[in-house]
Amino acid sequence: MGVSRRKFIGWMGAAATALTGQRAHAAAGKQFSGYPNSFGVLHDITRCIGCRKCEQACNTVNQLPAPEIPFDDLTVLDNPRRTRADAHTVVNRFVAAGNPADQPVYVKKQCNHCLEPACASACFVKAFAKQPSGAVSYDASLCVGCRYCMIACPFNIPTYEYDKALTPRVMKCTLCQPRIEQGKLPGCVQICPAEALSFGTRAELIRQARERIMRYPDRYVDHIYGEHEMGGASWLYVAGVPFDQLGMRQDLGNRPAADLTSGPLSTVPLVVGLWPILLTGIYAISRRKDKLADNQRISAVAATVADAEARLKQKLAEAKAAADKQQAAAVKNEVKKALAQAAADAVEKEA
Repeated sequence: MGVSRRKFIGWMGAAATALTGQRAHAAAGKQFSGYPNSFGVLHDITRCIGCRKCEQACNTVNQLPAPEIPFDDLTVLDNPRRTRADAHTVVNRFVAAGNPADQPVYVKKQCNHCLEPACASACFVKAFAKQPSGAVSYDASLCVGCRYCMIACPFNIPTYEYDKALTPRVMKCTLCQPRIEQGKLPGCVQICPAEALSFGTRAELIRQARERIMRYPDRYVDHIYGEHEMGGASWLYVAGVPFDQLGMRQDLGNRPAADLTSGPLSTVPLVVGLWPILLTGIYAISRRKDKLADNQRISAVAATVADAEARLKQKLAEAKAAADKQQAAAVKNEVKKALAQAAADAVEKEA
């Protein structure tokens, strides 16, 4: 039995009424200040030399495919880049106004591991989670591929394995959590030759950053990027030029992402609940359309066959009539010939 649009819309309305009878609860309004003694990384932009060693270490640690352009080829810095599924961190080069002799400034970009990550608050299956280590982890076994995390991230970090049709994952920096659990430094921190990256507890890194700013006020901007932005992050930056000249957003404020996404997320249970009904309705309507289309195709084929058969019968009848006429003419001609021959024979005998 087919399902009409009217019936399908009725199902959806009934389901919406049932599911919205109980209002979904939004996330709590409290700001999370991070796990005590959680780790982080301080990136001192004034020390970065743009060598891309951090990219190479990240590639090795995460067993990512080798890049098309080798890590020692610095021509890639000519154009700004973003993280990709096969590159969890990238270094970009900037020429900031007011920098001595317009020297280039190099900035490493990767997941900032926010204290209240937007990706986690947007993920309704909890594939993302903030860990006590400071890392924002990702569980591919829970992921449904909705990619809300990519939309929610204010830093445009998560990427997707579009080239893997069967087992695609969301990809981003992991803060080398497996290495941290083994008592090792993150790969990028360990390999950095200029000591532009420092690893430690977030509280200690903030203390170090403030000390550098106070000791060298002419070298640093009086701001620690990531201390308060979007509620704070485990990845922190200090720089010698304003951060807005380094492609870093200044419009994020101090409000954590969870406060901004809790409203939209309150509708997720409704969407999830309606999803099976939606799919069932679409499937039923699709089947009905397919059945109607099949019936139309069958009717069209039957009409064509019937028309062909009628034409064939008509042509056979015409051919038979023509053959009968031709045969009758031939018989008549033969009889005429036989009579003429008989008359000629009779005359010859009389003579």
